[in-house]
Amino acid sequence: MEKRRKVILTWIIAIFFVGAGSNHFLNPSPYLSMMPSYLPWHYSLVWLSGVAEICGGVGILIRSVKLLAGWGLIALLIAVFPANLNVAINGWPGVDIPKWSLWARLPFQIIMIWAVYRVVLADFAEFQKNASFRKSA
Repeated sequence: MEKRRKVILTWIIAIFFVGAGSNHFLNPSPYLSMMPSYLPWHYSLVWLSGVAEICGGVGILIRSVKLLAGWGLIALLIAVFPANLNVAINGWPGVDIPKWSLWARLPFQIIMIWAVYRVVLADFAEFQKNASFRKSA
């Protein structure tokens, strides 16, 4: 991927996660209402996921923690999948949006996982491959 395009996409991903994470604190009620009933500590989990999104979004912009932040965002996207699935199946209490859009959130998470990997982590995988090749040569 062209370097300029990768930088722009990295910033878009970072802004998305910092904005989404901030919204967990500015407007927590939609996140609280989407939590599956079998999970404990709803408020703490919403707070924790907001912090994780903000840290991950900022982290992918800092070279020394970019790898950790990228994997953290992927783990977070996987971790919140049950809440989005719960909303798609049962509806989102207090939020009036079409049912189809709740189901559309699920593949969007897969796209976001791919985007974080492709834009943030693929360089590290390529670097590691080239570094191990140079060692063996």
